[in-house]
Amino acid sequence: MMQKQQIEVETIETTKALEELTKLGEEDVVYKSAGPLLIKTKKNEALKELEEKKELSNTRLMVLGKQEARVKENLKEVENKINEMIRIGQGQTGSDLGSGGTPVSGS
Repeated sequence: MMQKQQIEVETIETTKALEELTKLGEEDVVYKSAGPLLIKTKKNEALKELEEKKELSNTRLMVLGKQEARVKENLKEVENKINEMIRIGQGQTGSDLGSGGTPVSGS
Protein backbone atom coordinates (compact mmCIF):
# COMPACT_ATOMS: atom_id res chain seq x y z
CA MET A 1 0.00 0.00 0.00
CA MET A 2 2.81 2.42 0.89
CA GLN A 3 4.65 1.45 -2.26
CA LYS A 4 1.56 2.27 -4.30
CA GLN A 5 1.27 5.68 -2.63
CA GLN A 6 4.95 6.42 -3.33
CA ILE A 7 4.49 5.58 -7.00
CA GLU A 8 1.34 7.72 -7.16
CA VAL A 9 3.29 10.68 -5.74
CA GLU A 10 6.10 10.01 -8.23
CA THR A 11 3.58 9.98 -11.09
CA ILE A 12 2.10 13.30 -9.98
CA GLU A 13 5.55 14.88 -9.73
CA THR A 14 6.50 13.55 -13.16
CA THR A 15 3.28 14.91 -14.66
CA LYS A 16 3.94 18.36 -13.16
CA ALA A 17 7.51 18.31 -14.47
CA LEU A 18 6.24 17.39 -17.95
CA GLU A 19 3.75 20.27 -17.85
CA GLU A 20 6.50 22.72 -16.93
CA LEU A 21 8.84 21.38 -19.61
CA THR A 22 6.23 21.79 -22.32
CA LYS A 23 5.96 25.50 -21.40
CA LEU A 24 9.65 26.05 -22.17
CA GLY A 25 10.98 27.08 -25.55
CA GLU A 26 13.31 24.83 -27.54
CA GLU A 27 16.35 26.99 -26.76
CA ASP A 28 15.71 27.30 -23.00
CA VAL A 29 18.30 25.66 -20.75
CA VAL A 30 17.13 22.46 -19.03
CA TYR A 31 18.89 20.60 -16.23
CA LYS A 32 18.20 17.12 -14.95
CA SER A 33 19.06 15.71 -11.58
CA ALA A 34 21.68 12.99 -11.36
CA GLY A 35 22.12 12.29 -7.67
CA PRO A 36 23.52 15.44 -6.06
CA LEU A 37 24.39 16.93 -9.47
CA LEU A 38 22.40 18.91 -12.02
CA ILE A 39 23.36 18.10 -15.60
CA LYS A 40 22.53 20.26 -18.59
CA THR A 41 20.39 18.41 -21.12
CA LYS A 42 18.22 19.06 -24.14
CA LYS A 43 14.52 19.68 -23.67
CA ASN A 44 13.53 16.83 -26.01
CA GLU A 45 15.73 14.35 -24.12
CA ALA A 46 14.27 15.44 -20.79
CA LEU A 47 10.74 15.14 -22.19
CA LYS A 48 11.46 11.65 -23.51
CA GLU A 49 12.94 10.51 -20.18
CA LEU A 50 10.01 11.90 -18.20
CA GLU A 51 7.47 10.29 -20.54
CA GLU A 52 9.21 6.94 -20.11
CA LYS A 53 9.32 7.41 -16.33
CA LYS A 54 5.61 8.26 -16.28
CA GLU A 55 4.75 5.23 -18.42
CA LEU A 56 6.81 2.96 -16.15
CA SER A 57 5.11 4.41 -13.06
CA ASN A 58 1.67 3.86 -14.57
CA THR A 59 2.58 0.26 -15.38
CA ARG A 60 3.85 -0.31 -11.85
CA LEU A 61 0.64 1.20 -10.44
CA MET A 62 -1.43 -1.14 -12.58
CA VAL A 63 0.58 -4.17 -11.44
CA LEU A 64 0.35 -3.13 -7.78
CA GLY A 65 -3.39 -2.59 -8.16
CA LYS A 66 -3.82 -6.11 -9.53
CA GLN A 67 -1.66 -7.55 -6.74
CA GLU A 68 -3.69 -5.66 -4.15
CA ALA A 69 -6.93 -7.02 -5.61
CA ARG A 70 -5.54 -10.58 -5.56
CA VAL A 71 -4.40 -10.24 -1.96
CA LYS A 72 -7.80 -8.90 -0.90
CA GLU A 73 -9.51 -11.77 -2.73
CA ASN A 74 -7.26 -14.36 -1.06
CA LEU A 75 -7.83 -12.73 2.32
CA LYS A 76 -11.60 -12.90 1.82
CA GLU A 77 -11.37 -16.60 0.89
CA VAL A 78 -9.31 -17.36 4.00
CA GLU A 79 -11.74 -15.35 6.13
CA ASN A 80 -14.67 -17.34 4.70
CA LYS A 81 -12.88 -20.65 5.39
CA ILE A 82 -12.14 -19.61 8.96
CA ASN A 83 -15.75 -18.55 9.52
CA GLU A 84 -16.96 -21.86 8.07
CA MET A 85 -14.60 -23.80 10.35
CA ILE A 86 -15.88 -21.81 13.34
CA ARG A 87 -19.50 -22.58 12.39
CA ILE A 88 -18.70 -26.28 11.96
CA GLY A 89 -16.84 -26.31 15.27
CA GLN A 90 -19.74 -24.65 17.08
CA GLY A 91 -22.20 -27.07 15.52
CA GLN A 92 -20.21 -30.10 16.67
CA THR A 93 -19.81 -28.70 20.16
CA GLY A 94 -23.55 -28.14 20.49
CA SER A 95 -24.53 -31.61 19.19
CA ASP A 96 -22.07 -33.44 21.45
CA LEU A 97 -23.65 -32.05 24.62
CA GLY A 98 -26.90 -33.05 26.26
CA SER A 99 -29.53 -30.72 27.69
CA GLY A 100 -27.56 -30.02 30.88
CA GLY A 101 -24.32 -29.41 29.08
CA THR A 102 -23.14 -32.92 29.85
CA PRO A 103 -21.63 -35.07 27.10
CA VAL A 104 -23.98 -37.50 25.40
CA SER A 105 -22.70 -41.06 25.23
CA GLY A 106 -22.67 -42.88 21.90
CA SER A 107 -24.66 -45.87 23.22
